[in-house]
Amino acid sequence: MIKLIITDMDGTFLNSQGDFDRELYRSVKLKMDQQGIIFAPCTGKQCERVEQLFGPTLASDLWILGDSATRIKHNGQYIYQSLLANRLGLAIINTLENVSLEHIIIACTPSCAYIKSSLSDSEQQKIKGSYANVKTIDDLSLIAEDFVKITVYDAQLRCFETREKLAQFFDQAYIVASEAAWIDISKYGVHKGTTVQKLQTLLNVTKAQTMVFGDGLNDIELMHAGDFSFAMRNAFDETKHAARYITGTNDDNSVLNTIDQFISLQFPAKN
Repeated sequence: MIKLIITDMDGTFLNSQGDFDRELYRSVKLKMDQQGIIFAPCTGKQCERVEQLFGPTLASDLWILGDSATRIKHNGQYIYQSLLANRLGLAIINTLENVSLEHIIIACTPSCAYIKSSLSDSEQQKIKGSYANVKTIDDLSLIAEDFVKITVYDAQLRCFETREKLAQFFDQAYIVASEAAWIDISKYGVHKGTTVQKLQTLLNVTKAQTMVFGDGLNDIELMHAGDFSFAMRNAFDETKHAARYITGTNDDNSVLNTIDQFISLQFPAKN
């Protein structure tokens, strides 16, 4: 019996315009609530950005696994977070800047996401699509806080190559290129799979009671966190191979439609 549903956002729950069908969501969420099923977005986006996307009413009871699943937020409170030590984070940032000055580095701390003040207005707007609390800084090496994560955005799609140039840190941090345009870096051993396990423990839910959805290479561990694992049809082949099932694309409301179908099977309507 499904008790917990976890979904990635971009490329999975959200359509190509970065939005979702709110009317359908309200309908399916009502059914989830009636059956005591918990719904939780699991995403690289800042928790506050997820709250903005859903709006105050729809976000009120969400469990949000944000900042690349380094934090869990519920009812406005952070329940869990993992931190990458400041010294290590700054060393990674220094290496990234030596590799290239063309990609964008987003240095996320518990207080905000830092980006360089030299970024253009369009580049800053791109970042604000995923981050609500953003501050500009002239020099990222001046950040004094520990990091929840460090993210790289490369419009020239070189992140697979850039990740390999961080090999010296592979045994010190979790470093994944979720796709050609994005790299996420967090504390060693911390990823979507481990944070879902934290949430399962908090909620007393088992893997057999969990349904998960994803599309990116950073969702492979997520596919192993629930017995009912779904990769999107638009997912990477590696993610599809890790999943138990394949569903439709993110532009077909496939996450919500699949949940709706499973609830109908799990709790058939009474005549």
